[in-house]
Amino acid sequence: MSVPDVPELLDHAVAALGGTRRDGQVTMATAVASAIEDAEHLAVQAGTGTGKSLAYLVPSIRHAVESNETVVVSTATIALQRQLTERDLPRLASALAEPIGREPKFAILKGRANYLCLNKVHTGVADEPDTELFDAFELSRTGREVTRLREWTSDTETGDRDDLPQGVSDRSWRQVSVTSRECLGANACPYSEDCFAEIARRKAGASDVIVTNHAMLAIDAMSPATILPEHKVVVIDEAHELVDRITSVTTEEISAAGVTLVARRLGKLVSDETADALVGAGEQLGILLEESQNGEWTRLPNGAGEILASLRDRLWNARSEIGPAKPGTDPEAAAARQMAMSATDSLHDTVVRTLTVFGEADITKRFDVVWKAVDDFRNNTRHTLRIAPLSVAGLLRTSLFTDSTVILTSATLTLGGNFDALARTWGLPPHGDVNDDGASGNGWRGLDAGSPFDFPKAAILYVADRLPPPGRDGIAAATLDQMVEMMTAAGGRTLGLFSSMRAAKEASEKLRERVDFPILCQGDDATSTLIRRFADDEATCLFGTLSLWQGVDVPGPSLQLVMIDRIPFPRPDDPLLSARQRDVDARGGNGFLTVSANHAALLLAQGAGRLLRSTADRGVVAVLDPRLATARYGGYLMAGLPPFWKTRDKGAVVAALRRLTAG
Repeated sequence: MSVPDVPELLDHAVAALGGTRRDGQVTMATAVASAIEDAEHLAVQAGTGTGKSLAYLVPSIRHAVESNETVVVSTATIALQRQLTERDLPRLASALAEPIGREPKFAILKGRANYLCLNKVHTGVADEPDTELFDAFELSRTGREVTRLREWTSDTETGDRDDLPQGVSDRSWRQVSVTSRECLGANACPYSEDCFAEIARRKAGASDVIVTNHAMLAIDAMSPATILPEHKVVVIDEAHELVDRITSVTTEEISAAGVTLVARRLGKLVSDETADALVGAGEQLGILLEESQNGEWTRLPNGAGEILASLRDRLWNARSEIGPAKPGTDPEAAAARQMAMSATDSLHDTVVRTLTVFGEADITKRFDVVWKAVDDFRNNTRHTLRIAPLSVAGLLRTSLFTDSTVILTSATLTLGGNFDALARTWGLPPHGDVNDDGASGNGWRGLDAGSPFDFPKAAILYVADRLPPPGRDGIAAATLDQMVEMMTAAGGRTLGLFSSMRAAKEASEKLRERVDFPILCQGDDATSTLIRRFADDEATCLFGTLSLWQGVDVPGPSLQLVMIDRIPFPRPDDPLLSARQRDVDARGGNGFLTVSANHAALLLAQGAGRLLRSTADRGVVAVLDPRLATARYGGYLMAGLPPFWKTRDKGAVVAALRRLTAG
């Protein structure tokens, strides 16, 4: 039987699911279908309430069924993965079974480390505890959690960490899981037939739609092996986070603790002399990192080249000494050998990558950024050398966009009024307007599918142009006064988005003394618990930083005021973003606008997007940073925000909030 076209399938699905027709959803679904048919990349901005999941799933399923090809859907967050696989896809598959002639199949596919490893569980091969983090209570808790995980092995059908009834620490999970590099491989593992990761992979290979994450996309792009089943179409939801997630996957680190862990894993696989030499190299590295300055390394500190080269050579000697496993090696010994080889290879490759950076004297020709960071774990300070790509555009361009037709979508993709800023970071050529209905000539086009919200009638954007600019000496008294006045007018119901945790805590402490309603602050409890408490009590306010800018979905009267303390520019001492800004400047571009302003514009749009989550919502977004009104870049940042009714009149805002509260 012939498969109905996308508009007909979408109408059928919407009716079956009890929804109503949305023009933006139809526009997006039609555009996605055309992009797939024409093999043209598509970027779609679809505001909250558009129904973008259905708009890309319907044409994806139609294509998969008609062509007998798998479509990959990638998300940035676990929450969206669950929404797709536990709610959207099961209902949609059932709804489309009749018109397309069969029920579409779907599966979720994650990295191997997300699944229990039966070989590791049954052989008892475990990671050594990190001496820097050694703590008797933690070790006891880890033991209890690992025991529970081993018992869970006989109860679970998926072995998926996210299906665990009660969560465990990352340390405990590592005792029962392996990375892809640590895996023995299906041919060598005695548990390959029952392997949870392999079962998930086989199920994915037989599915019409596979749901995965951006990290898996990166691993698939970088790996010579096939990670994802063969596919020609990729849908990237939450595409505004694609670059950050890919960057995270391609970031590596070197530390004295990491060298010690590798030496422990080597155990009796190498001679005492080789192990001692490696430990000695790790100690030298530790001293070097403790004595070196924090931040970016544009050149190697005195002695660093020799120490890193020594570490590289000793890791290579150890790796060579391990050698291949002998035939008949028992599974426990084989697993220990594989883990040791993986850890050694990984650290060796990272050291080589770091030395390669400084092999290029011209800083403008380097592809990676190296910096030293200091992290605190339970009052223990760890000095770490990190290395990350200056850009992932080349990786995305030569792998993802060359091999597949890609649909990129999010509620916030346009910065400064078009898609060009994000397109550059994805490796696509800049070209055009938001509503580009024709072919671009550059292999992709952008589409703004609109929003069901009447922004000018539903919300006010207030810019406090008469407040003092934010500084380093804490929140100004006048700014705190305005916060109190607006929060009081709103009767609580406030989400405070701050540029730092220090500012969020300062505002919480000072305002609790001046208002009569509860103020929750991120860090007081689990973030999910705080959001739930905020949503359940209309008078409660919630203050926090980065994760709240993107992670709060609270429709209704519990949220009527979003306060933003300052334009969320990146920290000036952020080594990676500073290096990227310098690189743009060196190539004749505007580094501030390309990196810092775009970073701020994206977060600002995400933060403002917390206010309207349903068509019945009303309220105010208040930006308490006068630079949005007075600085030259203010107009560029404003162009990325929803078209709220704009004002600089505080009195009008307070009066509007009072009317909302009274209503």
